[in-house]
Amino acid sequence: MIPFFRLTTIPLGPIQIQVWGLFVALGMGVALFFGQREAARRDLSREQFIDFACWILVGALLGARIFYAIAYQPNTYLADPLKILRVWEGGMSSFGGFFGAAIGAFFYARRAGLSFMKYANVAAYVLPLGYGIGRIGCFLIHDHPGTLSHSLLAVRYPGGARLDHGLLLSLLGFALFVVFFFINRRHKGFSERGFLFLFMLCYGVVRFFLDFYRAWDLPGADLRFFLLTPAQYGCLLFIAVGILGLAKYTYVSTVQREGN
Repeated sequence: MIPFFRLTTIPLGPIQIQVWGLFVALGMGVALFFGQREAARRDLSREQFIDFACWILVGALLGARIFYAIAYQPNTYLADPLKILRVWEGGMSSFGGFFGAAIGAFFYARRAGLSFMKYANVAAYVLPLGYGIGRIGCFLIHDHPGTLSHSLLAVRYPGGARLDHGLLLSLLGFALFVVFFFINRRHKGFSERGFLFLFMLCYGVVRFFLDFYRAWDLPGADLRFFLLTPAQYGCLLFIAVGILGLAKYTYVSTVQREGN
């Protein structure tokens, strides 16, 4: 088992650096660095990919905050609507971030006359790497405890060993990136059109089952709606879109091969 420790801030003189924010920023930076290189490798504009990524970032931050307020603490934010502006108090939803990112990216692509799918697939390719790094921050501050467990990946929380979803989701991100890396090197046609839908399907399936192991017996535990967390409903949408997208990609690829 993993010993329990918590690292929330790093003192730097008079400044206290928030560990969660540091790793989220680091994940974004690493994903952007490799993303713009991958865009150039696919003969896409580095500069336009960076602009595309900036709109993703803005949309993700807004979506993550708004979705969290609506889905996780609606009564709190209805009682004090201005609380949604106090982002330093915490409260973000990864699925809200995904949806907000998609809206921001689509808006920019339409406005700039870009192929949304080509640039989105580059972003989807590097997303698991950035996600894995960012979730390390969640693990270090232990803000997503899971159910009691004797697994080797469990953390010895005070009061009993538990799974830690920051750790599990970080490992998921890194594992997906390794798979994407090898696909990207061997199947160029897929890498140009399929990563977005493959990410949605893989992430949706794994996250859906992982959320059954989120803590329900601790203060601040996720709300459940008909026994499912808000993220699990997002997973169902991801799975459906991922399957449909990959089916369409397979069909188009088959028609193209037969046509040749």
